[in-house]
Amino acid sequence: MLSTTGLPQGAVPKLERPGPLRDRVYEALLELITTRALQPGQHLVESELAGHLGVSRQPVREALQRLSTEGWVDLRPAQGAFVHEPTEEEADQLLTVRTLLEAEAARLAATHAGTEAITALEELCEEGERAVAADDVDGAVAMNARLHAKVMELAGNKVLAELAAQVDRRVRWYYTPVARQRGHQSWIEHRELIAAIADRDEQRATAVMRAHTEHTRKMYHEREN
Repeated sequence: MLSTTGLPQGAVPKLERPGPLRDRVYEALLELITTRALQPGQHLVESELAGHLGVSRQPVREALQRLSTEGWVDLRPAQGAFVHEPTEEEADQLLTVRTLLEAEAARLAATHAGTEAITALEELCEEGERAVAADDVDGAVAMNARLHAKVMELAGNKVLAELAAQVDRRVRWYYTPVARQRGHQSWIEHRELIAAIADRDEQRATAVMRAHTEHTRKMYHEREN
């Protein structure tokens, strides 16, 4: 059984100051979970986490309780805390919702995006392509998230953006295991999306984004375990 001992070097984020310690510990642990530095099913030992983060066990305990409430951690009687292992159904439901939100964001972005916005999307795409070429999975995942967030920003719908923000970290969580498999193809699709937005073609932008997110959903279910 995996425990928190032996986290990858450099994986533990520095706790930002100021702010309530319990909130900073929560953010640090959530980042470790969503990047899969702490893997699904991994045993979370309070004393070890406290040592990694340089804090006492109390804020770690409070953070684990919050993460449990939000579904990131499972608290098992007499066993302790474990990173939640998502079911196929959970993943399918979330990625389906993501498809709906992002397809609409792409449509709206095609109506609003100007020259500067298109340039920004192209620059993000170039950075993502460089990360893939360098086999930098973490970098590719981060740039994927930034590009999709930019499209959501360009949509100009605050309610849509708020809903997307609620699922963003879970999307990263599910995307990380398939990022290397998606590889260059994902960024080819991003290029197609940017072209559709630049052409102000709402219908094509919607279709490209829907197909793009559906490819990720399908690959997640077909991934190698």
